[in-house]
Amino acid sequence: MIQRIQSIWLFLAAFTLILMLFLPVASKEIGGTESAIYTSGLFQIIAGKAGSPFKIISFLPLLITNIAVAIICFINIFNFRKRSFQKRFAILSIVLIGGFAFWCSIYAKKLPGGIEGATFGIGAYLPALAILFIVLAIFGINKDERLIRSAERLR
Repeated sequence: MIQRIQSIWLFLAAFTLILMLFLPVASKEIGGTESAIYTSGLFQIIAGKAGSPFKIISFLPLLITNIAVAIICFINIFNFRKRSFQKRFAILSIVLIGGFAFWCSIYAKKLPGGIEGATFGIGAYLPALAILFIVLAIFGINKDERLIRSAERLR
């Protein structure tokens, strides 16, 4: 009924998850070759050669999961007429993002030489930021529910 701040929080959560497509989760340099894990795959950049990074391994299931979770957060914006459903859908999104983050950590172990000595990129922290945005959206939904209950008491 009242669509306010939770739309912004849910949009920011979806945008944050879309940013994960373009930002590295983890990277590591071994012998002049830098390897980076993105949600789309393992990329390698050879030092001294001009050019773009090339994909070594593709992580298609992780990529599909990343896009699906971002779409779920975006679709939840339009459930504003059913606040209780929107809140349950947001909690489901939090669980899915948590599982997605765990899955990203498993794929990060596919760096050459393991995860030891790797530097974590900003993509490793974006799922936590998306969860924070969804929690703030849940607070906004609860605030709207309280406002509507108080308005109904006045009738």
